Amino acid sequence: MAWFKRKEKGIQTATEDKKDVPKGLWYKSPTGKIVDTEELAKNLWVSPEDDFHVRIGSAEYFEILFDNNKFKELDPKMTSKDPLKFEDTKKYGDRLKDAMEKTKLKDAVRTAVGKSKGKDLVVACMDFAFIGGSMGAVVGEKIARGIDYSIKNKVPFVMISKSGGARMMEAAYSLMQLAKTSAKLAQLADAKIPYISLCTDPTTGGTTASYAMLGDINIGEPGALIGFAGPRVVKDTTGKDLPEGFQTSEFLLEHGFLDFISHRKELKNKINLYIDLILNQEVR
Repeated sequence: MAWFKRKEKGIQTATEDKKDVPKGLWYKSPTGKIVDTEELAKNLWVSPEDDFHVRIGSAEYFEILFDNNKFKELDPKMTSKDPLKFEDTKKYGDRLKDAMEKTKLKDAVRTAVGKSKGKDLVVACMDFAFIGGSMGAVVGEKIARGIDYSIKNKVPFVMISKSGGARMMEAAYSLMQLAKTSAKLAQLADAKIPYISLCTDPTTGGTTASYAMLGDINIGEPGALIGFAGPRVVKDTTGKDLPEGFQTSEFLLEHGFLDFISHRKELKNKINLYIDLILNQEVR
């Protein structure tokens, strides 16, 4: 039985030659379920074991919403500046550079136009991977330009929020994006063009205080954290224990903060259904 007995003693393998299991083959959901990553991707990044919706970015949402994943990205090269020369643990300029290299993104939002169920749709989608999906001047400007495109071409607008809040490194420049995007959405409403807002995990801070909650229809993904301040901050401020499931999509739906919760598998059909109903046109 020499095939399983070590015949030679003292055999050692250099660290660089050791074989590890490649990263990304498996995903462990918060409930402890282990899922094959390939299977997870085929299931739109929803765990088939417990229906947990894994955080995804603009690339994945564009693939879900646009027919055959065909779209034209708007303002793809717009990047943030550092007008305040801000520095905390590192310079803001260096932080931006690192984020761009790590994520291959230019900022925390991408906007695109393409066909969804056969009709044009503008989608602005945030990426949490880029500095926590924080809202800076570029995020506000790209959303504003996306809305301008919708108004000019009479195309429905969809906003997918996933954010930790306003970007502190841009201070007042960041906070002004709340007013800027809200004003643009008012123009969209005046033009009678549908606006669907999808809140994903997490949607917090200035994002929630502006465009995320201004949709003609406000949708949430199952189990998403949605609120202005986080649960810990709210508890510390009020000094009271919070209700179970506080600030989840389900809690907010029950309390009238959301209109619907949509499973990711139904997202494309639901968004287009709401648009058809708002426009009083034939349901696709």
